[in-house]
Amino acid sequence: MLIRHSTVAALASALVVASAATAHAGDDPDIDKGNCDLLSFCVGVGTQDKSDGQNGQGSNAGQDTTGGAAPDCTSQAMDPQPPPGSTYYQDGKTVYEYVCDVDGDGLVEIGAGADQDAAPPVDPAVVAQQAVDKMKLAGPDVASPRAAGKYTVGVPVWMWVNQSATTYGPNSASATAGGVTVTATARVSKIVWQMGDGATVTCTGPGTAYQASDGMAKSPTCGHVYSTTSAHEPGGKFALSATSTWTINWQITGGGGGTGQLIEKRQSQIPVAIGELQVVR
Repeated sequence: MLIRHSTVAALASALVVASAATAHAGDDPDIDKGNCDLLSFCVGVGTQDKSDGQNGQGSNAGQDTTGGAAPDCTSQAMDPQPPPGSTYYQDGKTVYEYVCDVDGDGLVEIGAGADQDAAPPVDPAVVAQQAVDKMKLAGPDVASPRAAGKYTVGVPVWMWVNQSATTYGPNSASATAGGVTVTATARVSKIVWQMGDGATVTCTGPGTAYQASDGMAKSPTCGHVYSTTSAHEPGGKFALSATSTWTINWQITGGGGGTGQLIEKRQSQIPVAIGELQVVR
């Protein structure tokens, strides 16, 4: 605290709660927003009145000697800010120092803003991503082809996946930040199969499960026919991968409305053994 006179006339009482727009309005553009509560104490400083007692306890002690004229005040954020645990620390809020000059005497006030500096607006897409993270989305749960299966050159392979909330959808979750609540719903829109032999198959659905009655028919929705054996591949198997594309639609359910979309991908890998049909004579 800065005392700008040689003697302290009195300690004026004390606790003042007012808005910054009312106290010292216009002194600081950051304070003149009407959203800053002032918690302050004041110390009046004047010349010692030697004719009316000792220790500055005269008739003018602690009083404004300007005849009621409005004091000239300035304000600024304290630098450095009060550390945690100190008298004026305000749990992360910006603390301001107000200095009022009363006809050459000093009047010092120290106040704390009710809010920190204005926070940047919340990006709902970021909140939507937080909702997506809660879903624990995974790669395709491949039912066919199977890693333990044995398949044959020239024979149609049917590809399909098991469906669950985390591997195919739909899957929904919500997240909230800065007063904005976003609900997101995710579904797999396609699966791209890298067959390991250089071929790529794109399927827009989960595929069709093979039945014994289907015989040698090709899958009506998602399949492939290998033309070469995997015998010369590492481990004797093709390295097949299935990559799902998750389409995530989100909407704000609190904080003003709005919608958007996110795209994410997840992958699963399956080794597939392709052999040749042996003819026994």
